[in-house]
Amino acid sequence: MTDDANAGLLDGINVLDMSQFLSGPMAALKLGDLGARVIKIERPDGGDLCRSLYLSDTEIGGDSTLFHAINRGKQSFAANMKDERDLAAIRALIARADVVIQNFRPGVIERLGLDYEAARAINPGIVYASITGYGPETEWRHLPGQDLLAQARSGVMWLNGEAGDGPVPFGLAIADMLCGNIIVQGILAALVRRGVTGKGAHVETSLLEAMVDFQFEVLTTHLNDGGRLPQKSAFRNAHAYLSAPYGVYRCAEGWLALAMTPLAKLAPILDLPALATFAPEEAFTRRDEIKQLVAARLAEQPVGHWLARLEPADIWAAEVLDWPRLLKTEAFRQLGLTQRVTREDNVSILTTASPLRVNGKRPLSARAAPRIGDQTALIREELGLM
Repeated sequence: MTDDANAGLLDGINVLDMSQFLSGPMAALKLGDLGARVIKIERPDGGDLCRSLYLSDTEIGGDSTLFHAINRGKQSFAANMKDERDLAAIRALIARADVVIQNFRPGVIERLGLDYEAARAINPGIVYASITGYGPETEWRHLPGQDLLAQARSGVMWLNGEAGDGPVPFGLAIADMLCGNIIVQGILAALVRRGVTGKGAHVETSLLEAMVDFQFEVLTTHLNDGGRLPQKSAFRNAHAYLSAPYGVYRCAEGWLALAMTPLAKLAPILDLPALATFAPEEAFTRRDEIKQLVAARLAEQPVGHWLARLEPADIWAAEVLDWPRLLKTEAFRQLGLTQRVTREDNVSILTTASPLRVNGKRPLSARAAPRIGDQTALIREELGLM
C-alpha cells in the first residue's frame, strides 16, 4: 500500500476475477480503475473466451478489441481448474484476496469447490460476488446467460423502435454492462461494512435482475395503471410513454433530438401556430399527428438553424452526433475520456478511461490487457508456490 495522496481509492484491495465475457470482467475493470489490484484467472489454453469474441475484424496483439477494452490494467494468472495443483494456487489467492468475482453457471463453482462457503472457510472476511443469467434458483437458471437473451426475456425490447417494429434490441450489451455496475455497488457496500464489522459478504445479481431494475420507472407505471402495455409512437418514437414532441427528427442537414417541451411554448419558435391549438392531453392521444407536423417543419432547415432558436428559449434540444463528430468536440476533449495503454510486447491500444473523477483527477491505467498467464510466475512466487 502506498501513502501517495493520489493513490486510487481502492489501493491495497486485491480482486480475484474468475469471470469471463462482459459483466464480471467489467465489474473487475471498474474496481481496477479505482486502484484495486485485479488478478484475472484464465484457462491456459485460450484464456477468457472474450479474447476471441470479435466486434469487428480488428484484433490487437492476437486478442479482440473487446477483450482489451474490458481487461486493461489486469494481471493474468493461468490456471487449469481441473488440475489440483492449480486449484490449490487459486485457494491461496482467495486467502489473500479482498474480493472474488465469478459468473459461472449455477452449480459449476460449487463443483469446483470455489463457491462462497468454500471461499469463506479460507478467508472469513472475503467479499464474494456472483453473477448469473437469471438467478441461481429460478426455473431459468440453466439457460444461457447471454445479453441478447436476457434483453429478450426482460420485456425491454418492446420499448424500442416504433409501433409497427415489434421487439427491438438495444445496440449495446446493456444487460452485461448494467449488471456489472450493480455488482460493483454491492462489492463496494460490502467492503464498507467489512471495514466497520470485519465481516465479509456474498453479493449476487443476474442479467435479468439488472434489466428489470433498468426499467423500474416505466415498469412501476405499468404495475399501477391497470397493467396497460406501453404504446410506442408510430412515428419518431423515442420513449414508449412520453408525449409529443419527444423524439428524434431529420432536419435539412443533420438530426435533432427534441425532449419534453410544452406545445404552446414550441409553437411560436417553430412558427407553427397549429401546435398551440392542441390541448395538453392531446400531446398523448394525438402524439403521432403532432410529431408529423413538427417533423415537416424541422425538415425545412438545418440543425444549426433550429438550435439557434431553440436553445435561447430554453427548449431542451440537441444535435444527434455520431462518434467521429463527438470525438472532435471541445467538450469531449475537455473531459479527457480516452487513454492509450501499452503492454510489455509493445501492443498499444487507445481506449476509454474511467468515467469517475476523484479529487478532480480521472484515474488512468498505463497497462493494456495482459497476455494469457503473463503474471503467473510472478504471482506464484508471491504465494511461495514456485
